[in-house]
Amino acid sequence: MTCPPRILVLPPRLTASARTLRATALRRGLRIVEATASAVPEGLGSPGWAGWPEGAGPAGSPGDTRDTRGAGSAGSAESTGCTGRDGHAVHLHAGPSFADVVAPALGIALLEAPADWLARLPRALTQRDIRAMTIGEAYRLRRPAFVKSPNDKSISALVYADGSRLPGPDAVDPATVVLVSDVMTFSVEYRLHLLDGAVHAAGQYAEAGRLRLGPPDGDALAFGRDVLVAAGETLPSAIVVDVGRDDEGRWAVIEANAAWASGCYSADPDRALETVLRAAGPATALSPHDRDFVR
Repeated sequence: MTCPPRILVLPPRLTASARTLRATALRRGLRIVEATASAVPEGLGSPGWAGWPEGAGPAGSPGDTRDTRGAGSAGSAESTGCTGRDGHAVHLHAGPSFADVVAPALGIALLEAPADWLARLPRALTQRDIRAMTIGEAYRLRRPAFVKSPNDKSISALVYADGSRLPGPDAVDPATVVLVSDVMTFSVEYRLHLLDGAVHAAGQYAEAGRLRLGPPDGDALAFGRDVLVAAGETLPSAIVVDVGRDDEGRWAVIEANAAWASGCYSADPDRALETVLRAAGPATALSPHDRDFVR
């Protein structure tokens, strides 16, 4: 039995990395569904959603031909061994704000690291003090610190002179969790796409704080394997981890990012896409391990 082509859902505006993954997905036979800028606020059933195969769209969309009188379509997918809507496995590559609106309606499970994952790593892997706290607590900081949101960009990732420079309670819920770390400067930075406990794809993305793409470094790959040995069980099966080396030659984990929201930079796009597809795919296909990492 042949399953229908998988579907990759993309947002209205594509980054260079997203365009690369789009081309890769098309070459591999995936179906692409893109939203217009107006389609997201109008809802998944609006005409702005183009590309749904017949029967595979979200409820109410132009492609929705499902029988809603019973569980027939779900049973059909189960009996054929395919996952997703009427056998179509639906995946997503997009930023958090788009994904949070779209993924639940499409039955997509978004995998991400726990909010305090970086803070729980041993010092040998981070080379700096990192703490997870509410931004309300961070307001009391009286020293420079690097502060960021754990899994999205709601709090700009910056060095703040002290807690008073953070977005105030009028802009951010004081209970919002942030990561607060010592300031560390990296001479070179690499993105590692991790899949099933291995470094599946990798590439350089920065040097001396500036964008500079390049091939993966052997030491970066080795450090990535060390991270997996020490903390692989605390991550979902598909994730992106950024690592870097400072001027003293010390390797450290910079952060973990959701693969479905991360650029591939110079990594092998086929292997990066495979990580994305696992990181944002049908909730019905989740492994027991990954159920603990759904956003």
